[in-house]
Amino acid sequence: MPETAKTPMHCPFCDIIRGAGEVSVCYEDAVSMAFMDIQPVNDGHVLVVPREHYARLEDLPRALGLHLYQVATQLIPVVQQVAGTRDMNIVVNSGSLAGQDVHHFHVHLIPRCPDDGFDVPLPFPGSAMPHRQRLDALAARIIATLRDPMRPTPGAPGAGTAVGAAPRPVGGAPAAVR
Repeated sequence: MPETAKTPMHCPFCDIIRGAGEVSVCYEDAVSMAFMDIQPVNDGHVLVVPREHYARLEDLPRALGLHLYQVATQLIPVVQQVAGTRDMNIVVNSGSLAGQDVHHFHVHLIPRCPDDGFDVPLPFPGSAMPHRQRLDALAARIIATLRDPMRPTPGAPGAGTAVGAAPRPVGGAPAAVR
């Protein structure tokens, strides 16, 4: 069940949205706002948040997620211009293990500067390349889950359905699903 504004918990972003905290707002509308990060990687580091409390990406209604993405894409060229850089990281950390420290969904817009020391190392140097059969098996499991009529579908109608023709695994027939 998604956490909403009615969830009894303390949330610093909800405090900011209610006007109970200092904030440097750079965008707002009826359902979202964007403000400067108080611990920025670089000047121009912006957070885009929904006004209603949702803890994780998968809790967001689909239409709201799309709106937040549209806000981010509207802000990106402006942040690039103000920060004087074209290089950006657009980051969502969803859950504690993913590095989320404020459990109110937010999108980081992080302008990058030479030698800023920030790193999101992908491909991750500690990971090995899996065999193609493993990748095919994981892809087949995702496809099967998307098509499962009993799977709860978060967000708006149509969310969670595969788009277009049935995807084909690379290299022929699907590998066995574990």
